[in-house]
Amino acid sequence: MRIDAHQHFWQLAARQGAWPPPALAAIHRDFVPADLAPLLAAHGIDATVLVQSLPAEDDTLSLLDLADRHAFIAAVVGWTDLKAADAPGRIAALARHRTLRGLRPMLQDLPDDWIADPALDAAVDAMLRHRLSFDALVVSRQLPALLAFAQRHPRLPIVIDHAAKPPIATGDLAAWRTDIGRLAALPGVCCKLSGLLTEAGPRWQAADLQPVLDHLLDRFGAARLLWGSDWPVLDLAADYGAWLQACERLLAHLPQADRQAIFGLNARRFYRID
Repeated sequence: MRIDAHQHFWQLAARQGAWPPPALAAIHRDFVPADLAPLLAAHGIDATVLVQSLPAEDDTLSLLDLADRHAFIAAVVGWTDLKAADAPGRIAALARHRTLRGLRPMLQDLPDDWIADPALDAAVDAMLRHRLSFDALVVSRQLPALLAFAQRHPRLPIVIDHAAKPPIATGDLAAWRTDIGRLAALPGVCCKLSGLLTEAGPRWQAADLQPVLDHLLDRFGAARLLWGSDWPVLDLAADYGAWLQACERLLAHLPQADRQAIFGLNARRFYRID
């Protein structure tokens, strides 16, 4: 089973001026299941994990509705205010939906110490009760804060989105290597191979990604890496097929079992996909 572990849908009319801005013309439009379904069929992707892109419960409810209507959406990662006084009840209500598998605060847009607040503890306890995972949308400077959070909540399944956006274009990877390696030492932390092309710059080549993938394989191993497209944000850098083919080439040296794990089985296990 091949699974795209990270994709989005949105409608601009519902976003009230939120990202993406008009300047990003390639993605400043509506993206709906009918846009993605032909790409999945063309490239042999069986299912997807649909991830929130707005910090709003209404957005999450709309994604859950899409999952009810489109069989290829196997899991949804949503949003709720994890610091709200009624967060445990909100989490319980969302978890009643058959496809909700995780929650994602948009940490890259929040202060670095947001995740250190003990007010999150009740929400984490509720996530554990309802077998939900935590998608960590962080940039590389936030990895130390994420490490402290993960150490405080060792039972919470965590996946790092977009490998924490390493600064591939500048090549200044030293701090990222160290910090993501410390997180990889925690067995409950996984990492997504997604969103890397938008960090590599407009003239990216597959070889630019090799040092990043090699480091992630060395630290996480094939058993804790999940391939994702980050579509349609991906369209800022390449098309769906180009990203998939680049990853297939870069990982071609791995045993077949490892490639099957990265391109689907790990996502199936992490997000409890039937």
